[in-house]
Amino acid sequence: MIKIHAIATALVFALAGAAFAQETVATLRAGTPLAEQGDLPQIAKRLNTDLRQVRNYPEQPPLIPHKIDGYQIDINVNKCLQCHSRAAVGDSQAPMVSITHFMNRDNQFLASVTPRRYFCTQCHVPRSDAPDLVENTFVDVDQVLDYVAGAKSGDN
Repeated sequence: MIKIHAIATALVFALAGAAFAQETVATLRAGTPLAEQGDLPQIAKRLNTDLRQVRNYPEQPPLIPHKIDGYQIDINVNKCLQCHSRAAVGDSQAPMVSITHFMNRDNQFLASVTPRRYFCTQCHVPRSDAPDLVENTFVDVDQVLDYVAGAKSGDN
């Protein structure tokens, strides 16, 4: 009888703990409880401006400034390389694939894009008008240098 009572008590505490946890978990759900379906956010519109965007952090892969809906990128075909390969940039006026995309794991340069950098959308994503989910406090190195130069001139 004591075992049954102990199990029942443990079960009550477990369920109460789970209910309490659901109410206190921090999420990106804008205050909607986990047990409820909130309003669905609008799907962000893809931007198609063909303008380069400033990067948000060092070594960030460039964003794709145009739509890529329907682009085939698989082991047989890479639609991106029709404009961004070395041979095509003269006609397309698109930026050439970075030289780093031609280096293998041993840092040797290959004649064509290395297989580990062949699937562009693994790193590069199309731009959209989606709002930032978290605040970005990245400061470009040029801004840091300007700040340091200003601080040094203020010391004199």
